[in-house]
Formats: sequence, structure tokens, C-alpha cells
Amino acid sequence: MNALAPERTAPFYRPVGQECALFEAAHARGLPLLLKGPTGCGKTRFVEHMAARLGRPLYTVACHDDLSAADLIGRYLLRGGATEWVDGPLTRAVREGAICYLDEVIEARKDVTVVLHPLTDNRRTLMIDRTGEELAAPAGFMLVASYNPGYQNILKRLKPSTRQRFLSISFGFPDPVTETAVVARESGLDAIRVTPLVRLAGHIRALSGMDLEEGVSTRLLIYAASLMADGMPLERALQAAVIEPLTDEPEVIQALRDLISSVYG
Repeated sequence: MNALAPERTAPFYRPVGQECALFEAAHARGLPLLLKGPTGCGKTRFVEHMAARLGRPLYTVACHDDLSAADLIGRYLLRGGATEWVDGPLTRAVREGAICYLDEVIEARKDVTVVLHPLTDNRRTLMIDRTGEELAAPAGFMLVASYNPGYQNILKRLKPSTRQRFLSISFGFPDPVTETAVVARESGLDAIRVTPLVRLAGHIRALSGMDLEEGVSTRLLIYAASLMADGMPLERALQAAVIEPLTDEPEVIQALRDLISSVYG
């Protein structure tokens, strides 16, 4: 869990549609927003960009199986022999009128959604049972959540009663021209050398759902390009930043190597 103060310059993000305008409209109205898309396609960077652009503090929570409502709201802790209440990131965001981003919210425990519901309708309130406080979210507070639809299963699925409380934006990987520009800018590798890397990513993504759980992310392309920009040989950079992160299966590893050979010759 971490908090970022507003920055003068927003982190780089290249829009692919009207997502920035929709985020601004949602923030102005105090409406919650749900971001859907594969791992590493830019959802977190988008939120960081928009928080800085709007001049709002940002609290980011990486959700996981053990994340409970108390982790978000807060708890009593023993400090210096005395019991003291300590706000969690969601409570701090509400008090400060900040943006709270729940990354991969579907991974959190079910009691988390119970806490979120009053913040995602006309009440815009957070109830802290342990202290008896009921906080009204001020102007500026916004709840943003994300999840990867490809990882949904029977045990982990957003209920309609939760999904229909949010505006929603679907994210995908950028078109090749945009992705090339993003990877080149973030890594420092020239666009001519990035172009075949992005072409390789397109071929790998065509395998996802068959031989791979998910295609290579833009994030991994930036990692690979960064290694190459620092002088690492192509084969070693792709092994470390693309092949190894995607699979442990010998057959799939060989298929990826064959793809690399076909792209690079």
C-alpha cells in the first residue's frame, strides 16, 4: 500500500481513446470507476497520470487473498504501551479527499466489497465500526478499482451488485504504432529497434488462451527494450524479460524461441 502526493508533471501516459475525459468527468461527479484489462496494459499508469493531472493525492492498494476490510479501514495498534487507532489507506483517502485505487480488487476478501458499497452510491460514506465514525466523502475523493477479466473464475468474480455501482472502462494493449512510441519513450531504445519487438508481442498475444495464460504485456516489452538500450544482447534480453516471465513449460519456451527467430531472422 502506498500513497503518492500530487506532482507538477503527470507520469507519462499516451491516451488511446476518451479514457482521460471519462476519468475527469467521473472525478467531477464523484463517481466510482472500474478499469478492466489484462496485466501490464497500463491501468495503473493511467490512474497515476490522472491523479497527478487532477492534482489529487493517490493511495494505491495492491489487493490480494488476505486483504481484509480492516486493512483498508484501519485498526487499533499498540504503541508505547497505549492503544492507538491508525487509519488504513481507504480511510485516509476519504478524509483527505484523495483518489483511492484498488488494484486487482477481485483478489480481495469478500468483506471488502461490503465496505465499498456505501462509497459507491449516493451515500458516499465510510462507516468505521470500531470507532463509531461515519465519514462523508468530500469533493475530490474518488474510488477507482481494476481487475483482469481473464483471471475470473467461479470463486473469484465481481458480483453484478458490485459491478453496477461503477462506471467502467475496458483497456487493451495499444495498437502497434502507439505501443512502439510508448516502449521507445519509456526504455530509451530507438523506435527502429522497438518495432520488431512490438511485432513479436503481437505474435505472442495470438498464442494467449492456447499455449499461454496471457500474452506479453507492454510492461515486459519496456523491460526488454530497457535491457537492450543498456547494451544487453537481444537473445539474453528476450530470455529474461519475455520468455522466462511468461512460462516454465519447455514446449512453450521452444515455441517462443521459434517466434523470436521468425521475427528477427
